[in-house]
Amino acid sequence: MNKILFIDATNHEDSRTKSLANHILEKLEGEITRVPLFELTIPTLTESFLNWRNGCVEEKNFTDTYFDWAKEFASADTVIIAAPYWDLSFPAVLKQYLEAITIVGLTFYYTEEGFPKGLCKAENLFYVTTAGGPIISDDFGFGYVQGLTQNMFGVKNAHCFKAENLDIWDADVEKILSDCKAEIDQYFE
Repeated sequence: MNKILFIDATNHEDSRTKSLANHILEKLEGEITRVPLFELTIPTLTESFLNWRNGCVEEKNFTDTYFDWAKEFASADTVIIAAPYWDLSFPAVLKQYLEAITIVGLTFYYTEEGFPKGLCKAENLFYVTTAGGPIISDDFGFGYVQGLTQNMFGVKNAHCFKAENLDIWDADVEKILSDCKAEIDQYFE
């Protein structure tokens, strides 16, 4: 069975970003696990916490529930990330989550030459975002997620679907969202 991991970095039910992510989810078959980032308590990477985490990694002791997020990500066949475009990037809670799952021995390892090699099995990652204005640069949002998940975690393909200029005066919000859904439909045809 296809294991679908839905990483939800939206903070309200009527989120336009979430509606686009749900449109993708409707196209997929499999078991969906939703990770509601705004409902989680993700530890801050303080010195003492990092010392504990690094000790677990050195001992290859991943029994603490903290490591479940990385295990879940590594075992997913398909990943969907719903993250609105905030401040040229995405909500900080997504960065906290990504830091929490970047675990040597679970989502990646280092080769003898010192290069990261992915341990994740996902064939596809779908990144969905919406913006009130124009998306000035994908580098700090999708570009960062794509770089991390493909170059370190080993996710094979990363795709971005975005709807922008939604809050511009006189914007046809329904058409912008409909056009993005049509792009999603076309991808899955």
